[in-house]
Amino acid sequence: MVEHVYTAAVEWRRGEGEAFTDNRYGRGHLWTFDGGVSVPASSAPSSVRVPYSREDAVDPEEALVAALSSCHMLFFLSFAAKAGYVVDRYRDDASGTMAPNESGRLHLSRVTLAPAVAFSGESQPDAPAIEALHHAAHDHCYIANSVRAEIVIEPRTF
Repeated sequence: MVEHVYTAAVEWRRGEGEAFTDNRYGRGHLWTFDGGVSVPASSAPSSVRVPYSREDAVDPEEALVAALSSCHMLFFLSFAAKAGYVVDRYRDDASGTMAPNESGRLHLSRVTLAPAVAFSGESQPDAPAIEALHHAAHDHCYIANSVRAEIVIEPRTF
């Protein structure tokens, strides 16, 4: 099997006039990916209060939930296409829950994917076929295979 390498540059700078050692510094930073896309990032406002966190930026916890959701979706779409189903729309309102682990440290303990999928065409999957597509997508998702959090898939309808 071929090894794949993925890169991201994460850059933060202390703001002018911020002492830093008093823990009153901005957590806003920038993620830049190998394709050149940059995304504003920050600590979660639930972890570090505003104004030291940015509500208008992606936090690492949200990014992990989005990565799990996106990976699941991409495999689902691929398997649906191979099965001859036409997917018109896919939306997942995913969520993640932080809780203490066995050592008392917070971790992302559970991620719930709630995908709604709209199909068209003559070949429409029934509920067991949709469940099988989600099961296969979950089994093959690289990100899901990389995390310890419980991942629950709760398909829904539009």
